[in-house]
Amino acid sequence: MGLADDAYNTKPRLKFLVQVFCGIILIISSKYTNQHESLVIQLFESNYLNYGITIFWVVAMMNSINMLDNMDGITAQTSFFIITTAIIFLSFNSGFEKYDFMICLGAIGSLIGFLFYNFHPSRMFMGDSGSQFLGLLVAIIGIKYFWNIEDFKTGTTIPTKQIVTVLIVFTLPIVDTTSVVINRIARKSSPFIGGKDHTTHHLSYLGFNDTQISFIFAGISFLSCIIAISIYRFVHHWTWINTTLYLIYFLAIFLSLYFTTQQHKDKRQ
Repeated sequence: MGLADDAYNTKPRLKFLVQVFCGIILIISSKYTNQHESLVIQLFESNYLNYGITIFWVVAMMNSINMLDNMDGITAQTSFFIITTAIIFLSFNSGFEKYDFMICLGAIGSLIGFLFYNFHPSRMFMGDSGSQFLGLLVAIIGIKYFWNIEDFKTGTTIPTKQIVTVLIVFTLPIVDTTSVVINRIARKSSPFIGGKDHTTHHLSYLGFNDTQISFIFAGISFLSCIIAISIYRFVHHWTWINTTLYLIYFLAIFLSLYFTTQQHKDKRQ
C-alpha cells in the first residue's frame, strides 16, 4: 500500500481501508495464539471493545508515523527510541521470547543505518512505503510490549498504568498528530491532506533549523524513554498520584508543542 501511494498517490479512503484491514489481520491472528502473545489490546473485559481499540490503534499509529515523516530524521529517530524502550522492557523479563528481541534488534539496526543517510541534509527518504510499514511495526510493538505488558514483579496489569505508559512512550506521534487534526478540523480542512502545519514546521517558523528541531525531538524522545523505563522498573504500586504526575508530563509536552502551532498562522499551507 505504501509503495502504491509513493507511485500513484492513492486516495486517503483506500489507505484507511488497508490500515483497517491490517488491524483485522492482527485480531484474526490472535485467535491462534495464547493471551501473552496476543496482538489484541487487552484493556477491557469486552472482546469487542478490545477489537475496536486495536483497530483504532493500528490506524492511528500508521497515520501518525507517516505524518511525522515531514522533516529529515524525525520519524526514524522517534521510532528508534520507541523500539529501544521495548528492548529494555524485554530485558527485564527473563522469560521473553528470543525472536521478539531479535525482531526489535533488527529494526533498531535498520533505523541506525537509515539515519546515517536521513539526517539533515537528507540523502535518502523513507517515503510512504517505509513510514506505513514502520507505523505498523511500531503499532504491533506498542500492543505487545506496552499495552499488554505485565508488571515484571507482580505479574499484573493496571489499565491506567497501561494507558499512561503508552502516552509516555508514544508522546511525539500522539502529540503531533493530535495537534494537526485539531487545527485542521478547526480550519474546516481535511485532516488527511498533507500540509506544512505540523509541530516541526511551526518550530521552524519560530526560527529553529532542521538540525535543532531534530535534537529537540530526540531530547523529548529520550526523556520519555527514561520515564517509561522508570515506570516499568520501579513503580509497582500504582496510585492516582502516579497517574496524575505522569499525565502532567504528557500534557506539558502536548501544550508546549500545540502552543507553537498557534503561532505564525500565516505560514500555514
